This record gives sequence, structure tokens and C-alpha cells, in this order.
Amino acid sequence: MGDIKRVLFVNSEIFPYLPESPIANIGRQLPQGIQERKKEIRSFMPRYGCINERKNQLHEVIRLSGMNLIIGDVDRPLIIKVASLPVARTQVYFIDNEDYFQRKASFTDADGVSFADNAERAVFFARGVLEAVKKMRWAPDLIHCQGWITHLIPLYLKKSYYNDPIFSSCRVVLSLYDDLQKEPFQADFASKALIPGCTQEDLALLENPTGINLAKIAAQYSDGIILGSENCDPELCDFCRGIDLPLLEYNKEAIENGSYIDDYNQFYEQF
Repeated sequence: MGDIKRVLFVNSEIFPYLPESPIANIGRQLPQGIQERKKEIRSFMPRYGCINERKNQLHEVIRLSGMNLIIGDVDRPLIIKVASLPVARTQVYFIDNEDYFQRKASFTDADGVSFADNAERAVFFARGVLEAVKKMRWAPDLIHCQGWITHLIPLYLKKSYYNDPIFSSCRVVLSLYDDLQKEPFQADFASKALIPGCTQEDLALLENPTGINLAKIAAQYSDGIILGSENCDPELCDFCRGIDLPLLEYNKEAIENGSYIDDYNQFYEQF
């Protein structure tokens, strides 16, 4: 405990690549703040099609790209890109795939309806992040997941990647927000999320493939939970308070004045 030196941030949103929002702003400010507190950091997010590659100076990381991930019996090329945030003196890595992340929106169409393949996108993103970190040969002490598209990472880390030396000592902190997908996911989410090391029992909650059930799986396989929004689903908050894990409650004042970074840094040191 108290020896966290490397933190991997996995985010659904980071400003300025996506518009400002509570998740995007924390995705931008928290890694910088943790780095300033003498920890080594890496950040990942999806490369949505609405991100202007030229403006943000994204370029492919050839040494990390080039593998395929099988999702639903189809090979999907994994492309890793990177961009720098000079003011923050940090880099952001992007998970990309032409089928999943080229559309000009993040999770919903122009009518606000969730994309039909969001479940597959979550599987691809979670696996893509973990495989990219393996290729980096960069062993995090802690992974901090933020946003619903990261919610399979705790399960995969604990059931499928725990024997890998890159992840063998890694812990997971999960931040929960009010971003859960409202419509049910694909009916076959559980089968498409099943990878070696995981069992159908591990994914049993996804037999009813809702956003809240996906978040419950993430919570069950995490080592600590942060309530990152004052509007988190009450059922999900009660579920998290009912499991025997360290939990950091939402603190509006700390979020607004920036002191949450110290709170989160102290929270990490429990693991």
C-alpha cells in the first residue's frame, strides 16, 4: 500500500478532443495533476471520428498498431494514435478502428439514439487499451477507469490479464458518472464480451444488457470506487456502497475548486 508510482488513465472523454463536460474536464486535468504529484502517467481514450486529427496533431504509433482483435468472429484491426498536450506536458493515446470509431459522433446518432454496436465498441476499446499497454512494456500500478466505455476493463484485468507480468500487481479504481447508456445494449453483449479467462458466470449480469448492469460488473471487479457525479444513478450508488470496497463519495466543492486531485491522489495510496 502507498507505493503507487505509475497510473494509467482510461477515459471515455478528454477535453479538448471532445467538448467540455464533467468527464472530459477531469480526463484533461486529473492526469496532469497526478503527474505534478510525482507519478508517471499514461492516458487513453477512443479516437472518435469527430476528433480533427490535423488540428490536434494525431499520428499513428506504428510500433503499437498492427494487431487484430476478434470481436464476434470478425477480425478488427487495432490502430493506436497519439497526440501531445503541450501545456500539460502529457500525451494522450487513442484507440482507433475504421468500423467502430470513424463516425462523426461518440455514442449516439443525430437523433440521440445510441449506436447499435456500442457493446462491441466497448469490448474492442477495453481489449485495445490492455493490448497496447502490453506492447508498451509499461507496467501500471493502478488503472483509473472513467466513463461507461471503460467498464469491461476491471473484469478483463482481474480475470484475463492478471497473470501477465505487465498487470500482475495492478489495481483498478473506477469513477462512476451519469453517462450510462439508457437503451439496452445488443442482446448478445455477454457472448461478444467473453474472452479467455472470463466465464459466462462473470458476465451473468449482461444477460440483461443494460448500462447499469455493465457498471455493476465494473464495480464488482474494481479495487476502489469514486462517485464522480452528483447525478449518478441511485441504484448504482447503493450497489457500490453495499460492496466491501473503499469508496470516495462525490464532493462538488472539491471538483469545482480542483482539490479533488489531492483527494484522488490520497485515495490511490490505499492500494
